[in-house]
Amino acid sequence: MRPTRLFAVLALIAAILVTGTPMTASGQVTSYVRFVHQSRTAYGILDGEEIRELSGELFGAHRETGVSIPLSAVRLLAPCEPTKIIAIGRNYRSHLGGRPQPSEPGLFLKLPTSVIGTQDSIVLPPDAQDVHYEGELVVVIGKRAKNVAVEKALDYVFGVTAGNDVTDRTWQDTDLQWARAKGADTFAPLGPAIVTGLNYGDLLVQTRVNGEVRQSERSKDLLYDIPTIVSYISRYITLLPGDVIYTGTPGTTSALSPGDVVQVEVENVGVLRNPVVAAARASTPR
Repeated sequence: MRPTRLFAVLALIAAILVTGTPMTASGQVTSYVRFVHQSRTAYGILDGEEIRELSGELFGAHRETGVSIPLSAVRLLAPCEPTKIIAIGRNYRSHLGGRPQPSEPGLFLKLPTSVIGTQDSIVLPPDAQDVHYEGELVVVIGKRAKNVAVEKALDYVFGVTAGNDVTDRTWQDTDLQWARAKGADTFAPLGPAIVTGLNYGDLLVQTRVNGEVRQSERSKDLLYDIPTIVSYISRYITLLPGDVIYTGTPGTTSALSPGDVVQVEVENVGVLRNPVVAAARASTPR
């Protein structure tokens, strides 16, 4: 194995082993991953440096196959394939920038085609001018949710993962809607694992760029907590298994450049790591 490849594999293992299997008040924590091994895509349960393969549907009936695969032998994918990505804006006081707190959760959409997994590259479009990171805790829905009461909302949450709501600030300010600013290809990194059994209301969310901490806050500081968000969205939009909700980013953000490496870490979930590259300039469309 080449030294560069070995280093990448070791870094990946170190990052994802952050998930571990700690016990919480809600019971055993379980980390689910989606991966490619020998040209085959599957789900599995992360168990130390091994993945216990699953068959069936992650959000439905599934079972362990009895096959274990070394983490170092797979390529991790985004841990789910959402039909829709809903995001919440201005959901930390530290991110308001002097603006008033929203009177209700502010919703916007990202596109399923913008999803990438850990280690995949965030590609800056040739005409992008001011692309920022936004590290976030992401909720993964486990079953169909419509008109869900706040007190029942967590029953519809499968688990959580880490996400990066990559955003071009110039397009965000100038475009009619945020489809390009928030939904460009590679603008929704997600992963590395979906983790169940945690106290989702009090997890540390950190963003690092080139190893330097740029964002750091706990999910208990969300202006609208997870049950409120899930209930509110379900009034208007039917949530399906595998759909995801980006819950908001804390603090301030800054522009990314080719060569940067962004890491979003959620406590007991793992590290979502994505290098930043420039897109090759395409020829003029015909």
